[in-house]
Amino acid sequence: MMNFLLGSGAGRPGVRAACVLAAAAVAAPVWAATDVPVWVSLDGHNADAFQSLVKAYNRSQSDVQVKVRTFDTPEALNQALDAAAAAKSLPALAQIGDSHTLEDISQRAYVQPLYALEKTGPLKGVRWFVSSDNAFIHDPKGRLMAFPAMLEVPVMYYNQDAFKKAGLVPAAPQRTWMDLQGQLVSLANNGSRKCPLTSDLPVSINLENLAAVNNQLYASADNGLKAKGLPSFSFDVTYVRHLSLMISWVRSQIMVRPDAGMQSISRFAKGECAVMMSGSSHIGQFNDQRKLQYAVSGLPYYPEVTKVPGNPFVSGAGLWVMKTSKPVTDATVAFLGWMAQPAQAAGWYQQTGYLPLTQAAFDDTPPSYYKDLGQWRNLVAVYAGRSAVTGQGFRIHNYPAIRSRFQQILTSALDGQQPAVTALTAASAEGNRLARQR
Repeated sequence: MMNFLLGSGAGRPGVRAACVLAAAAVAAPVWAATDVPVWVSLDGHNADAFQSLVKAYNRSQSDVQVKVRTFDTPEALNQALDAAAAAKSLPALAQIGDSHTLEDISQRAYVQPLYALEKTGPLKGVRWFVSSDNAFIHDPKGRLMAFPAMLEVPVMYYNQDAFKKAGLVPAAPQRTWMDLQGQLVSLANNGSRKCPLTSDLPVSINLENLAAVNNQLYASADNGLKAKGLPSFSFDVTYVRHLSLMISWVRSQIMVRPDAGMQSISRFAKGECAVMMSGSSHIGQFNDQRKLQYAVSGLPYYPEVTKVPGNPFVSGAGLWVMKTSKPVTDATVAFLGWMAQPAQAAGWYQQTGYLPLTQAAFDDTPPSYYKDLGQWRNLVAVYAGRSAVTGQGFRIHNYPAIRSRFQQILTSALDGQQPAVTALTAASAEGNRLARQR
């Protein structure tokens, strides 16, 4: 397990920030510490980073002991939460993905909003990083509903050695889809035949963020953020053109068909793939791969649609506070307040690739951290400012079911079983039906 080093200094590979723990050397109190059970569904590198963070907190004081339980999947964690609520044995904190259906979480009887706990105590006055106009885990008034520990954005990772081997100068991907196509052909013909391009986020890359990065609405009613009017999908010629291009890329073997599992991430980490489009939360893992020379760029866009690319949607999860006893809630807030301190927040950002918790975490991260990460700093910085309506996020009822159906339809199209226009017509009809299903 890694040692989680807290502070602002950093370097690659395997960012190691300077340790600034205020360890309390106190005699054991006669009373028992308050336990704070935390349930997460992190895996691999980020699970280790979180465990190291918790151990550092537990060593720093003796009044609170945070105890982590890790689940294999978010679905397993959610099922356990429902059972725990029925049995009145809830954890203090649980990692729950927004899934763009915030109300479905906030209406659960056993959760309480973070903003209600920010008025006094350790969280008072914390300057969070992601702007309050971003819909992700913010309510319509811009109030934070959960502790924003696991927020991320999709990015384009690229293997610099593969680009150099293919003779591409500069050794970085182009930001337009058609220019990228030419590079993928060169990569395939010069060392990356088995995997020029891959992704584990087919719906995010080819539907959701195709809209956001091209400064288009993903759904009507301002992506479902308007108070009135149900959002609906209407995938126009941009989507048809794009999906047709992706089908041709799979057929010509310059793209491995997107896989929602971990295979793409593993292959990129091993240096097998030249380009991968995935979430930013793999940055920490990739930094620890000493033989992997990689960097980060923004997702591609179509210059015929927008002159300047927009920003992808924020996704990921937050740590939601459960309704438990007051002593446990107070202890939970103390732990979250410690996590939000600059040293810990900066270390968590640098170790994982999740967006910074706080503005201080971003400000305290030195240039050396970004030295070999391409455009990563600029890609992050924009989320502290106001977003365009097209990039603020979206809120659509029943979206987990919609995304699952979209993925099935995209897989069918990319496998050559139906043309782009047929697939997208079916996707919009299915999405609209599921969004209205109660």
